[in-house]
Amino acid sequence: MVPRAEFRSYYDRPVLKPPVWEWKIPAYLFTGGLSAGSAMLGAGADLTGRPGLRRAARVGALGSLVASMYLLVADLGRPERFLHMLRVAKPSSPMSVGTWILVAYGPGAALAGAAELVPPRLRATRPGRLLRWAARPAGLSAAAFAPGVASYTAVLLSHTAVPAWHEAHRQLPFVFTGSASASGGGFGMVFAPVAQAGPARRLGVVGATAELVASRLVDRRLGYAGQAYTTGRAHRLRRLSEYLTLAGAVGAASIARRSRVGAAASGLALLAGSALQRFGVFEAGVESTKDPRYVVVPQRERLEQTGRGSRQA
Repeated sequence: MVPRAEFRSYYDRPVLKPPVWEWKIPAYLFTGGLSAGSAMLGAGADLTGRPGLRRAARVGALGSLVASMYLLVADLGRPERFLHMLRVAKPSSPMSVGTWILVAYGPGAALAGAAELVPPRLRATRPGRLLRWAARPAGLSAAAFAPGVASYTAVLLSHTAVPAWHEAHRQLPFVFTGSASASGGGFGMVFAPVAQAGPARRLGVVGATAELVASRLVDRRLGYAGQAYTTGRAHRLRRLSEYLTLAGAVGAASIARRSRVGAAASGLALLAGSALQRFGVFEAGVESTKDPRYVVVPQRERLEQTGRGSRQA
């Protein structure tokens, strides 16, 4: 019998080209998720009468949105490239849908955040009163689009040819949404008064739990492609992310209720864990394009499964 072929590239070239994205993209993934999580938290705080938490969450949503847009445009190289994406609306394209989700989300988050930053001497003026009146519907509008902002980047990654991202298309949206919720809760714990930060603590715990469970499913259900997540630099980043996220969730459920220092430390742990998760996922995708086995082995597995199914039929 002919021995199974070894996995070699063609003229020492990889099967797939590695992504040309730099560190700005995983940072963009984190800040976009943080903005979405904060927007949801801010809307809830507004409806339940927690002004300290509302202010922290709204300002956090605005600040992280600005950072996210800067990172995206900086990676694109020219600002007009983002504007060119607004020329079409293509439902079958995750990038096009994500662009329009950002466009729908941005004004509400910006208006609600700006209302919290109005100087006290201007709040009694007519523009100040109008801005404060519009803040609630703007915040609710941002919260309505926030789940899409938190998850569309995962859909975008999983629709590429990058093996580690494509094979995780079922799990990545849950990882990113849980991570966004954990970071939003962590931000609220850091900057809001402890007495008003109950929703932030609960959001942090729920988000951290969802992120940890979905992240474990990535490790266990991807077959060969899962090795990109469980080896090398990606594994180290994601393992540290798990430790920090778990520590932040435990702290949010215990010491953060009664200690300002404990709340800040737990919140920072959740924020750091969320950021490292995005960088770990990004690193796993890059590494999976450098080794041809991540492309060939899943293809062989699918062919063998198809062959077995045909023989059984």
